[in-house]
Amino acid sequence: MNRVFPRGLVMSACLISLFSVTAQVVMPDFNKIEVKTHALRNGIYMLEGFGGNIGVSVGEDGTLLVDDQYAPLSAKVLDALSKLSPNKVKYVLNTHHHADHTGGNENFGKRGALIVAHEGAREHLIQEMLAERRPSTAPLSNVALPVLTFNDRMTFHLNGETIEVFHVKSAHTDSDVVVYFRNSNIVHTGDTYFNGVYPFIDVKSGGSINGMIQLYSQLVEIMNEDTLIIPGHGPVSDIEEMRSYQALLSDIRDRVAKGMKNGKSLDELINENILDDLDSVWGQDFVKSSDMIKMTYHSLSIR
Repeated sequence: MNRVFPRGLVMSACLISLFSVTAQVVMPDFNKIEVKTHALRNGIYMLEGFGGNIGVSVGEDGTLLVDDQYAPLSAKVLDALSKLSPNKVKYVLNTHHHADHTGGNENFGKRGALIVAHEGAREHLIQEMLAERRPSTAPLSNVALPVLTFNDRMTFHLNGETIEVFHVKSAHTDSDVVVYFRNSNIVHTGDTYFNGVYPFIDVKSGGSINGMIQLYSQLVEIMNEDTLIIPGHGPVSDIEEMRSYQALLSDIRDRVAKGMKNGKSLDELINENILDDLDSVWGQDFVKSSDMIKMTYHSLSIR
């Protein structure tokens, strides 16, 4: 698979938290953003715009979206969908609560779509709505909240697919879900997997680097060489790239853990540039090696 990664399309709206990164995210001119459609197989597609990749299942039973990016892009997403199916969006499944994956909830909810998410993701959305700290171009309303939630796992039987959704306790956040299109052998990971760049780990929202690493071991158990992976950000991926990414995160964790064991402070680890050799490949978006060290350090300090 190709590792070429479009700059500016990664982690565009993940919450910047105390335990994450300090870089500033610059929002684009949404009028200039193009929503691109990537055909996968059996009526399943990936839409790429600005924010988290959208998974799409179309067919006689209606259209299901996995995530919906930002509110200002909803019209462009709808236009792309109209070229795939005349049916309305019946379900929107959020992989987690960050705005670049849920910003379109209100627009699709008003059009009659049923918003579905893990119960923890709904609670995060409520907290952000009350705190007025959601990094979005429009305020969050009740219409944008999931109306159907679950605790551990759920299954859609739709468009000839068995779509299995299961909760990941602590990876990118504490309420991520992974979506497995069993019949078509396609996995949508949400932001538990970033293809081609350093990940964003929202430690403040319960994420952990160990949880991400452990999840990949679980995922490769259900995958094979033919599995297509829709990552939270980046191009369509495969099992080989996921294994390489697991090795990358394991290496990062071990370097930071070794420094911590030797009594090094966070500032010392950053000043020593312990991940500097990785930046030319993995630091191609706003998360650089210093940010990755911070997230890993805080993650290992808590979990």
